[in-house]
Amino acid sequence: MTAELQSADIHLIQRILPHRYPFLLVDKVVDIDGFSSARGIKNVTMNEPHFQGHFPGAPIMPGVTIVEAMAQTAGVMLGVALDMVDTDLLIYFMNIDKCKFRRKVIPGDVLEMKVETLRGKPGGKIFKFKGTATVEGEVAAEAEFTAMVDLQKD
Repeated sequence: MTAELQSADIHLIQRILPHRYPFLLVDKVVDIDGFSSARGIKNVTMNEPHFQGHFPGAPIMPGVTIVEAMAQTAGVMLGVALDMVDTDLLIYFMNIDKCKFRRKVIPGDVLEMKVETLRGKPGGKIFKFKGTATVEGEVAAEAEFTAMVDLQKD
């Protein structure tokens, strides 16, 4: 028995994550399998502000923004799976481990972030994820990261 996988377009992503330009780093999230795994898509364009200085004449997406894109993918996955749409959801990094960069990401690339939950459960505040970012099937970055889920109260 297979459950139907869910997805989130940019409109739903903005109802889950508080991030906005220039720090919203995921365009859509597909293949959301509950809170266990998902795949995020980021269309990398020359219009992004970090390319002005990283590096002039040789634009390369900063590694930290790739890790952030993986984390945002995980946040959207949790938001969809745990019904946190239209809430004041914040998710904070607590730890980043086993982070490796394998390939440059440049304008024109389509960055795919596969994330899976290693630890955490509905109702919990702490989750650990494994993320792998690829371009055309080639690994660009990978990391394990721990995050805390926080719902802001008025």
